[in-house]
Amino acid sequence: MILALFASLVVLFILGVPVAVALGLSSSIALLVGADTPLLVLAQRAFVSLDSFPLLAIPLFMLAGVVMEYGGISQRLINFANALTGHMTGGLAIVTVVTTMFFAAISGSSIAATAALGAIMIPAMIRRGYNKELAGSVQAVSGTLGIIIPPSIPLILYGVAAGASIGDLFIAGIVPGFLIGLGLLITVVIIAKKHDYPKEPKTSGKELGQAFLGTIPALIMPVIILGGIYSGVFTATEAAAVAVAYAFFISIVFYRSITFSNIGAILKQATTTTSTIMFIIASAGLFSWILTIENVPQRVAGFFTSITENPSIFLLIIVALLLVVGMFMETNASIIILAPILAPVAMEIGIDPIHFGITMIVTLAIGMVTPPLGLNLFVAGKIADIRLDQITRGMIPFYIAVLITLLIIVFVPNVSIGLLNLFE
Repeated sequence: MILALFASLVVLFILGVPVAVALGLSSSIALLVGADTPLLVLAQRAFVSLDSFPLLAIPLFMLAGVVMEYGGISQRLINFANALTGHMTGGLAIVTVVTTMFFAAISGSSIAATAALGAIMIPAMIRRGYNKELAGSVQAVSGTLGIIIPPSIPLILYGVAAGASIGDLFIAGIVPGFLIGLGLLITVVIIAKKHDYPKEPKTSGKELGQAFLGTIPALIMPVIILGGIYSGVFTATEAAAVAVAYAFFISIVFYRSITFSNIGAILKQATTTTSTIMFIIASAGLFSWILTIENVPQRVAGFFTSITENPSIFLLIIVALLLVVGMFMETNASIIILAPILAPVAMEIGIDPIHFGITMIVTLAIGMVTPPLGLNLFVAGKIADIRLDQITRGMIPFYIAVLITLLIIVFVPNVSIGLLNLFE
């Protein structure tokens, strides 16, 4: 059954079948070949994969992100970041990273951050004389912060798949997210000084204050979400519902940028994006169930513990594995399949499950900017009108920065769990 499962999956990937469909088809083929099981089980297991209260947070956070996008939050965040850092050398590239960090704390999605901000920032950088490779690559790699800085949909999926606290994961993702953002900023400054990219006009204190006031309602949103979760006022799922209500409130009352005529388009976009993610979760859950009934997790655990019981070496092996997986598999599917297998092994060796979760998410985030399946590269490359090989060439210094940060996260667990320990 396992041979049929993986052989058919590889063939489907080679044929270019979408990830969600490939996972579902390979699971169906495996059941037909290797088990006397009614096909009705396929539908039952797919439903079970989705029948989870914490997963309800995903469509709600997606809806909140779309509302914020329609509400003009992207432009207001850009205006504030530009007022704050635009006067530095390579100002627009710096603004891109800073704005994406703000947006990541609202949207929870890497693709949403890359698409929404890239549509504005990439053409702006190109007009100011930045080469297309840098303009596309800095937005693509900044977009990965969308799944690291909470609220993050992959962190929710890891929490569900590994049985870890989503609230703890959200808190643990703050410092690593900002550390990666800092690494990207340092890289941008070095590149900008080397190529003497232009500065933007320096804003006055009054203009900075006005830009800040315009973003206060949006910047309060992550505080409400994380504060509410960790204070015990509401769960992560309830926080997502609060985020939707708050996003509608500020967009309608404060910014007056959404009217009832927009509601249909907002719901349609949120539903389309959510259905794609849920399809992947259902198919990946079915795939994971077959692995479980065939005792693959136990075999994997035995394999890794036979190699090493040293936590640091184990994490390096997992990082290498996930870097390869991220190149060929969609992030959400990778989490649903691998987290239930790898997280128990990590805990058996003595690795904190929250630390392991952050390491896993950060590593898979790199896959979003790594060919051949790097979705952020495709989105940013399309906006910049450059080929995959061109934007990948521009990514090289950013790969170095993110990998260095990843190693810090791996070898210094307090980067992930230090803030969590302070809250406790």
